[in-house]
Amino acid sequence: MRTTIFISLAIILIVSCKEQNQVNIEAERDKILQLHKLQRDNHFNKDSISFASNLSENFISVNKGEITHPKKKEIIARYHNYFSSVEFVKWDDVTDPIIRFSEDGKLAYSIVDKIVKITYEGENGDLIDDETHYAWTAIYKKYGDEWKIDCVTSTEKPIDIEN
Repeated sequence: MRTTIFISLAIILIVSCKEQNQVNIEAERDKILQLHKLQRDNHFNKDSISFASNLSENFISVNKGEITHPKKKEIIARYHNYFSSVEFVKWDDVTDPIIRFSEDGKLAYSIVDKIVKITYEGENGDLIDDETHYAWTAIYKKYGDEWKIDCVTSTEKPIDIEN
């Protein structure tokens, strides 16, 4: 009898612990999508500080053949200069981002396919249109209850907008 009670309590404890560790993937996916939308808003609102706040302290960038570990103040300065020099016309997904999670729900990645169209003033004062097709992978890590971007690997290919 004692053995049966002990086994029953052990099973209940194991099941309850397992249920507590389960991750609501749909809720976490929504959080990642909210961050993705926020990045778009940061571009149109030219908010380099908010943009940088979504990146972890361990952030790594892989872009144009270089791996860098920029500090937050460097990211803010870089994006402030970029945002100040362009007007965003389009920053739109070609397809919905692909989002996947680790089994424990503490890591995620998104694969993004996006068209970005900007205008900026050229050296002669003329207005220049530029459109680029970007594809990137962003790796997210959960710090407490908050997702941060740990790494972005980005590719780009200019679009010939005159043809």
